[in-house]
Amino acid sequence: MSSRRTASGGRIDRTRSISFRFDGKRYTGHPGDTLASALLASGVTLFARSFKYHRPRGLLGAGIDEPNALVTVLRGEVREPNLPATQIEIFDGLVAESQNRFPSLDWDVGALNQLGGKLLSAGFYYKTFMGPVVGPLRGTRFWMLCEQVIRRAAGLGRAGHAADTARYEKMNAFCDVLVVGGGPAGLAAALAAGKAGRRVMLAELDPAFGGSLKWSSEALDGAPAGEWVAETLAALASMDHVRLLPRTTVWGYYDGNTLAALERVGDHGAEQAKGAPRHRHWVIRAGHVVLATGAFERMLVFPGNDRPGVMLASAARRFAVEFGVLPAERFVVFANNDTAYAAAAHLREAGAAIAAIVDVRADISAEARALATKAGGELLLGHAVADTKGGRHLTGVTVRRFDAATKTLSGEPRRIEADGLAVSGGWSPAVHLASQAGARARWDETLQAFLPPDPDAGWKGAGA
Repeated sequence: MSSRRTASGGRIDRTRSISFRFDGKRYTGHPGDTLASALLASGVTLFARSFKYHRPRGLLGAGIDEPNALVTVLRGEVREPNLPATQIEIFDGLVAESQNRFPSLDWDVGALNQLGGKLLSAGFYYKTFMGPVVGPLRGTRFWMLCEQVIRRAAGLGRAGHAADTARYEKMNAFCDVLVVGGGPAGLAAALAAGKAGRRVMLAELDPAFGGSLKWSSEALDGAPAGEWVAETLAALASMDHVRLLPRTTVWGYYDGNTLAALERVGDHGAEQAKGAPRHRHWVIRAGHVVLATGAFERMLVFPGNDRPGVMLASAARRFAVEFGVLPAERFVVFANNDTAYAAAAHLREAGAAIAAIVDVRADISAEARALATKAGGELLLGHAVADTKGGRHLTGVTVRRFDAATKTLSGEPRRIEADGLAVSGGWSPAVHLASQAGARARWDETLQAFLPPDPDAGWKGAGA
């Protein structure tokens, strides 16, 4: 496996190295890396196996939306399964292992299930192997054996039995304004409330604040994104009535503007030696709540879209810009919107080759065309990805003409050699907390997404 770390760039500290183990093998990374980015930098492309057919799986996302690279973290005898590798900060002594494979991730006996895919249809085990509840065959050893085997195959990670010796805390807090999300909108809201003298709590899922600005080339208030974030954080940190909560997931929104959050204090290995708890569970009662939770990029549907090497365009961009890692050397970009063009330009700037940009639309904006020129590669408008090739990593992409009116493919298939496919199917706002609080999402036909309720509609949050 060859290194895919870029020569420069990213928010990692290249002057220091961190040693960790994954599936018994020793790897190194840098402070600022996640387990996913550190493994990707070492040339790892296979992260997991699919649930039923045990097909090879790579990284799809770069954050909390990662569905494939779920791993188990070992702390002595304590096992914690089903954690996204994209959310695990590496530290010296970290031990993690892959899941849902035997005897190893590379050579998985369960992959034989692919040979019987047509027989192993959805729910086949319920229809075929459930023992009779009445009659002379009820409770026979054959049915009991089938049920035991199926139960062992169910699930992904394996839970342990050792007692967890880590310490956990419960916290109660009151504030005038709780801001959920530390991206540009959340930082601006927290700063405005802080300057107005409000008691503010700002909760951010990631270790570092900034959201999309961490991998963006945009400017805010005339300053580069990174400088604007640093200045805003410095201003917030100087206010005694503002509390910053990085590594904090707000997961519940209840009546009376009561919210629940989990702060990961010691999971990154730095604080536990000082006697700090591993986690803090917060119950926060707020006068007002600002939900600045951003949006998730959507995948596009086509045959072979689950192969290692196929990932969201925003994830490829984030790995390259924030972590200094190239997910692939030669990319095809497949999109139905303009945001993927910025990702293509950033990947090219980081050192990747852009073989082609494939867009289902027949025409694009002038800004997108300028970015396509900057990215290089062939621009194929009115085309779509029809198939992919490869096993444990992507080797090529098949492209055909696409008619947007009839939603059909036509023309001769064309093969493009690539080991990476960056896909963008548009964006869907993260409306989960608003929905839990009683908000009714509204459908936007143009964006093809559910949006939060219109502020003018009168909804002001749970219990308001």
